[in-house]
Amino acid sequence: MRVCLVYDCLFPHTVGGAERWYRNLAERLSAEGHAVTYLTLRQWPRGADPGVPGVRVLAVGPRLGLYTGAGRRRIGPPLVFGLGVLAHLARRGRDYDVVHTASFPYFSLLAAGALRRRRGYRLVVDWHEVWTRDYWREYLGRAGGWAGWRVQRACARIPQRAFCFSRLHAERLAREGAGGEVTVLEGEYAGDPQPAAERYVAEPVVVYAGRHIPEKRVPAIVPAVALARARAPELRAELYGDGPERDRVRALVREHGLEDVVSVPGFVAHERVDAALRRALCLVLPSRREGYGLVVVEACAAGTPSVVVAGPDNAVTELIAEGVNGFVAASERPEDLAAAILRVRDAGQALRDSTAAWYAQNARRLSLAESLERVASAYGAAA
Repeated sequence: MRVCLVYDCLFPHTVGGAERWYRNLAERLSAEGHAVTYLTLRQWPRGADPGVPGVRVLAVGPRLGLYTGAGRRRIGPPLVFGLGVLAHLARRGRDYDVVHTASFPYFSLLAAGALRRRRGYRLVVDWHEVWTRDYWREYLGRAGGWAGWRVQRACARIPQRAFCFSRLHAERLAREGAGGEVTVLEGEYAGDPQPAAERYVAEPVVVYAGRHIPEKRVPAIVPAVALARARAPELRAELYGDGPERDRVRALVREHGLEDVVSVPGFVAHERVDAALRRALCLVLPSRREGYGLVVVEACAAGTPSVVVAGPDNAVTELIAEGVNGFVAASERPEDLAAAILRVRDAGQALRDSTAAWYAQNARRLSLAESLERVASAYGAAA
């Protein structure tokens, strides 16, 4: 099968759940004998190897800053990328049986949808998130939000085979008038389907790993740790990742006098994050908006419970069995986050054991292999 993957970011040049999904997908499809092309924006030096063995990686646009200083997506790069995808598929679209694209940024999906019939490929679309009209208005203002919501709706109605990674967003996509079958894929984890054989004794450390952008609400962790330390003075925190909110996080660490307790090391090697998760008391992910939450699965695979936050746009709560593999805090307020962290501490080794057992029971459906089987089935229909 000749497959074209379309996403404007490429792991590890940029880091995030979607980046890892497409990188893993590209490598697995190539290993299974498919001819895979990956269209993206340039993120590596000219003349250098983009670093995806067995996959033809093509830059259809230059290196561009994707985010504003406030951590929100710029409009320019998605337009440039969409035009690059349009030009490539206009020239080479007949070379592919399947074009598999992320829904966002939407202009590349519009380009792929516009040429679908003329170039004769099947269109497969991943919807990690579907935003409500109210959230669009909050994100871009009244006029911009209305435009964003209308573009999203137009993309949803393009004939396609759609994949979502949570029930929340699958239901929203159906309500937007999805132009084809919608399937929920619950597996993005490429690691060992068996729980970690070595049982780690938790250290009194809470861990965060991800981007420091407003939606992730990383700053909320610092006052929560400060409050929890009133009962658990041994508690520490390691907050990995970078982004526009990182300076605020560090300022809060100084404000609460936690310089010796909370570390903010920036982006580090995946191996270091993995080691941190294995010995952590818990993962804390206070996001208000998640389309999936791969890091929670990674924590569970290490036998480490998670603390997440309830919210109408937060699909990661679907991965939490309350009191079995973690807890859902009522809000990101310090009192609520601190209470959830202390519940993990008080539950002790029993919660780690039940987290490992939960992962063992759910590993198959949470695995990348399971999702690839379903994706391959969708590709087969394109033959």
